[in-house]
Amino acid sequence: MSTTSTSLDSPRMLPESVRQKIEAYIPRYPSKRAVTLPALHIVHSHFRCVPYQAMKEIAEILEIAPAEVADTMSFYGFFPQAPLGDVRVWVCRSISCMLRGGDELLEHACKKLNIEAGQTTSDGKLTVEFAECLGICDHAPAALADDGRAYGPLDEAGVEKMLEELKKGPVPPESL
Repeated sequence: MSTTSTSLDSPRMLPESVRQKIEAYIPRYPSKRAVTLPALHIVHSHFRCVPYQAMKEIAEILEIAPAEVADTMSFYGFFPQAPLGDVRVWVCRSISCMLRGGDELLEHACKKLNIEAGQTTSDGKLTVEFAECLGICDHAPAALADDGRAYGPLDEAGVEKMLEELKKGPVPPESL
């Protein structure tokens, strides 16, 4: 079999560097199957999503069924199949945040960006999603960006300020 095709003769999606990163984890775990979650993180880090073809290639590398990769992916919910915005932000709707207006603030954010929860803005800058709990109830209603920035307690003006800040892009880890 050629290194440029999968077992189904479709072009490979994962670059060799990503495949090598995944393969480097294999000796560190008791089985190849146990590398599924790290592999998903590696692919997500590279593409900002985990497309269906990438799931198939992870399964091939780990010698497991693609359904096992899909099961892990769907269990955690961190790995979308469509590309994300430059910044992904979760607005909490746990009981603490909901009681303080979290659902309305999520709706306000989506309306300002002209998207629905779970969608990405047309310019590709922001993906807005809901979270069941962010674990920062003392700042309810709260939001969390995937680069580590936390926001709360929020109101409509705070949401608008947060969105403007997030549209500027991710903050490097050393800036947090």
